Amino acid sequence: MSDDDLNRAQFGDLNRGGYESFYLRACRPEGGLGVWIRYTVHRRPGASPAGSLWFTLFDAEAPGPVAAKITVPGPETGGDWLRVAGGRIGAGVAAGEIQLPDGPQVGWELSFTGEDVFPHLPRSWMYRAPLPRTKPVSVHPVARFGGTVTVAGRRIELDGWPGMVGHNWGTQHAERWIWLHGMDFAERDGWLDVVLARIRLAGRLTPWVASGAISLGGQRFRLGGPARARRTVVREEPDRLAFALPGRTLTVRGTVHAPRERFVGWVYADPDGSEHHTVNCSIADLELAVSRPGSDPVILTAPGRAAYELGMRERDHGMAIQPFADG
Repeated sequence: MSDDDLNRAQFGDLNRGGYESFYLRACRPEGGLGVWIRYTVHRRPGASPAGSLWFTLFDAEAPGPVAAKITVPGPETGGDWLRVAGGRIGAGVAAGEIQLPDGPQVGWELSFTGEDVFPHLPRSWMYRAPLPRTKPVSVHPVARFGGTVTVAGRRIELDGWPGMVGHNWGTQHAERWIWLHGMDFAERDGWLDVVLARIRLAGRLTPWVASGAISLGGQRFRLGGPARARRTVVREEPDRLAFALPGRTLTVRGTVHAPRERFVGWVYADPDGSEHHTVNCSIADLELAVSRPGSDPVILTAPGRAAYELGMRERDHGMAIQPFADG
């Protein structure tokens, strides 16, 4: 598929049910303050699609995140990637607002530019095939944002904030998944963008399979893939992750973590009616060690500038879940 095809909304082809998400995150350059915004479509088999706007402000100096969500019928595309509830996201622009009678009043007017598309799946035919059921793409694996975010009367100016823009769609969420993103390392230019998943096949849960890349000095190095699943190490908890991600020429090991009060929890629904609990912190602390044969590891850190998301079936994780249904 071409870059234009990867950016194009896909929900019109999901007649048997599916979901789609365009999303972004942006973080203050020094970390500790960030936003996470999603524009989504959910379509049950035989039903018309519904669209949702999701918003979270993460602030390390506040008691917890500020979150809001609205769901309406009739998502559209038009000249943008996706339009939902008067909000829009498209090439270089994202805008929207959520006005809830008993919740925070939030709005955003953002512009962005970024690096070229990164397809997480290594072969273009995988984006047309039935498997994997989730198709992840980073429209901009690293981006720079300008504009404003308003939260309950608080106006926040984004002036060159680093972040990313992503897109995914599919017919079923993975049984368990992780999204990991880091940028603006303190030691050198670069970013890390990885999706990990376990799926259920013939009643059994597969090992973790990673798909992603690390960029160092403008050069991208792919990580993971089914052939490297046995060497992929994942020790996940709702508020932290330790991992080892092998690539062809290097291995990335690291940890990402944040206090529990900095996470937001959501319900993610599948077209078949099942649900996951999903927790996300987009101002987490990331530490990496990048190893190559015959060389000392390169240490990279992104304090308060990383995103960690865990999708799971558990209900006893101890995280507060937002009171918004999905689907």
